[in-house]
Amino acid sequence: MWGKWIGCEVPEDGRERFSDAQRAWAAIRDQPGLIGQVGGWEGGYARVLGLWADEEAYGRFMRERHDAVVAASGQGGTYTAIEAGTGDVVLEMAGDAADLRGALGTAALLRVADCRLRPGRAAHFMDVQHEVWAPGMAAAGGMLGGVVTRLDPQRYLVTTLWSGAAAHERYAAEHLPALHERAAVADDLQALTGHRLALEPAWTVLPVDQ
Repeated sequence: MWGKWIGCEVPEDGRERFSDAQRAWAAIRDQPGLIGQVGGWEGGYARVLGLWADEEAYGRFMRERHDAVVAASGQGGTYTAIEAGTGDVVLEMAGDAADLRGALGTAALLRVADCRLRPGRAAHFMDVQHEVWAPGMAAAGGMLGGVVTRLDPQRYLVTTLWSGAAAHERYAAEHLPALHERAAVADDLQALTGHRLALEPAWTVLPVDQ
């Protein structure tokens, strides 16, 4: 699986135009290899998570469809800055949804931990994802599914899809402190940037049956 994380800085007076353009990505529902795309607002930024079957499917989409959708929607003129990262999905996390596509289709909230690792800590970091975080979040209730994406050797993106803000707040209050301690987070992380955004239903793109 292949993941993409996009952040666009959007001026206040451009939010409606950006959102209108984002809805135009429904045109790629028939693109082979698409698993799904979701996004929403976080302050002055629009953030989007896209998931693909593999790097080859993503590359084919970029060559064949991406620029045409941007041009047709006029989205390129709606933001002042953009940052994007892509990489291998190295862990798929089970949750309350039957599968990842179901999680993408029903989630109301996306939680992202953008993790910059200390040198030599990648193996331990991934062990902790498998043994502590994935089962711990799944047991909390309301976590529908998620993935860990390796954007580069020292940067990993942990993305989880939640049924809503209340479920995530309950997890943060009742489960997170103990999981944080078990994971020995400070040993692995050089820096951590967290994102939490309510998902815009109109931005969700799920594949048609292929």
